[in-house]
Amino acid sequence: MEAIIYQHRKTAGRIKFHIPYQAFGWREGIKALPSSMYHKQQKLWSIINDDKILQKLKQILGKNYRISTPDKGKTYKERPLTEQEIIHLAEFEKKLILKGYSKHTYSSYRIEFIKFMVFHKDKNIPELTKSELEDYVYKLLTVYKISETKQNIVINALKFYYEHVLGKERTFYKIQRPKRSKTLPNVLSEKDIIKLLNAPKNLKHKSILYILYSGGLRISEIANLRVEDIHSNDNYIFIKGAKGKKDRVTLLSHNLLILLRQYYREYKPAYWLIEGADGGQYSRSSIEKVFRKAVKESGVSPWATPHTLRHTFATHLLQRGVNLRYIQSLLGHSSSKTTEIYTHVIQINNKIVLSPIDSIIAENANFKVNT
Repeated sequence: MEAIIYQHRKTAGRIKFHIPYQAFGWREGIKALPSSMYHKQQKLWSIINDDKILQKLKQILGKNYRISTPDKGKTYKERPLTEQEIIHLAEFEKKLILKGYSKHTYSSYRIEFIKFMVFHKDKNIPELTKSELEDYVYKLLTVYKISETKQNIVINALKFYYEHVLGKERTFYKIQRPKRSKTLPNVLSEKDIIKLLNAPKNLKHKSILYILYSGGLRISEIANLRVEDIHSNDNYIFIKGAKGKKDRVTLLSHNLLILLRQYYREYKPAYWLIEGADGGQYSRSSIEKVFRKAVKESGVSPWATPHTLRHTFATHLLQRGVNLRYIQSLLGHSSSKTTEIYTHVIQINNKIVLSPIDSIIAENANFKVNT
């Protein structure tokens, strides 16, 4: 029997590995490892990215393992665009700009459209049929192993070109999409929030985490915050051009304000609230690194992401009885249905709701739980 430990980045939250089904002895030892988890859909195990735990795993496996790169499917073959493809791309980019799409959407759609043209090098792009588009998406799924999220981006980019650039009928290019996953947002406990916020020793890093959680901001929103967006007299943070190009305001915590005043005295930001070393915007990747480091140092859930703090902000407000409509406004959700997902988290986490067995035992004094 041979196990496979997959290569991982130093900054990765978890290390994935595969063991044969019949390895019952290994399985029992792995279950006893701190943070071990089985991923049913992927048929893989994982442990937290920690050298000591990794060494314990290797001791369990002995010499019966190998290090491997995860199968992420084939990689795209790049080539220079033809003169006609460059014209198609220019039309595509022009329409994206005219419609005012965000930089992130512009970049994502542009990349996928280029890949699409490269793949269909010997075909007339404007004349491709719906069936040929679906065949392309199918190949991306089966050969290149793209995710559901990536699949939707590809479909959106293709539909944009054929419907908005070429003016084709929407119904004709209605491509089959993946079934939407019904997942609950990942939420941290109040104790974990305290651990996470206290982890950074650097004042700027601590301020970033405080802003993300206390105001429920997205990672892109904190990167775009200006000094003038902190309205200390009226206790609110102004968020300019958030998702969907909507302005909104959110809470300015009293404790965050104290921290930001210390931060301002030390760093003296000129325009952007969180500045990089060169005085420009602090990058999204830098914010993610700050968060990942805090997660590792605090020992909270390795599955947490910067967006987890936004989910946690909403859930904790709901737990304290804040009206759902108010939370919807703070988060900038267009529909209340988007905000209502946090009520499902509350139903699971709320300590007021007891399991039926606990109620039965409480009402029957003679009932004993055998141990």
